[in-house]
Amino acid sequence: MAYQLYRNTTLGNSLQESLDELIQSQQITPQLALQVLLQFDKAINSALAQRVRNRVNFKGSLNTYRFCDNVWTFVLNDVEFREVTELVKVDKVKIVACDGKNTGSNTTE
Repeated sequence: MAYQLYRNTTLGNSLQESLDELIQSQQITPQLALQVLLQFDKAINSALAQRVRNRVNFKGSLNTYRFCDNVWTFVLNDVEFREVTELVKVDKVKIVACDGKNTGSNTTE
């Protein structure tokens, strides 16, 4: 089973809201909605692993970190994200990192 982290993105939330509306109007079954979400999980994980090639460097002050169930979680303060020509500064960021080569676990956020 693929990671379910991306269900909490704008795209994932929109998909879930649309599926909920279809279930409420009895146009699809809850089982079909679950199958759609599982396919979304596989597709988004695959697309990010294979298609994204951009690289961003960042630095900041480590506030907290945790490693649990093969998932790293970092909270950083005063972070600078730097791409080739762009610099973005944020006060606080949470980074959740999962093993992209081993998506066999059922990890949710």
